[in-house]
Amino acid sequence: MRKIHSFFGIGIVGERGDRYQAYYNVQSARAIANVIIPHFDRYPLITQKRADYLLFKQAVNFLIQGQARSSFEGIREIICLKGSMNKGLSDTLKIHFPDILPFPRPVVGEQGIQDPHWLTGFVDGEGFFYVKSLKNKKYSSGFNVTMVFSISQHSRDEALLIKFIDYLGCGRIERASTRPEIVNFTVSKFSDIKERLYLFSKVVPYMG
Repeated sequence: MRKIHSFFGIGIVGERGDRYQAYYNVQSARAIANVIIPHFDRYPLITQKRADYLLFKQAVNFLIQGQARSSFEGIREIICLKGSMNKGLSDTLKIHFPDILPFPRPVVGEQGIQDPHWLTGFVDGEGFFYVKSLKNKKYSSGFNVTMVFSISQHSRDEALLIKFIDYLGCGRIERASTRPEIVNFTVSKFSDIKERLYLFSKVVPYMG
């Protein structure tokens, strides 16, 4: 987080709860408009999160132009945009603005992975590595140990995760039984981890 803070030169870094979580926060609309937005315009998101970004960008423009501060209609415009972002409006906002119609959500078409550095950055934020052990009498130790690499996303980005299979030449798509809205790109075959993921990491180092 501090490296991100240093890179942009704005905002603050803080800690949440039991101090095991850190966050980077920029609240100044003008700082966001002058620094954050130009960065994401230059290096576009390629997941469905790009739609949230485009709506967020419109909301920032409303604030910069003063429309959201100078009139009730301006505030309503911001709330309409929020209604289509992420999880939508909170219950409190729905009570106070019952007639709000969410702004049309931008359509984000399927895009391929153009840069291996993008994939490394994506894994930095969304991927994880773990070791899974299951009891199995076929092994002398009594356990079957498997190394797993996985990336989880909302099902709306399943098409992008499928592209990882072609890009890396390995892996599969799985759905969590307890959370059907979540899909996982998973690699657990040792030869694929050794011959494909490890070689990829040598070319484009993981920064986590």
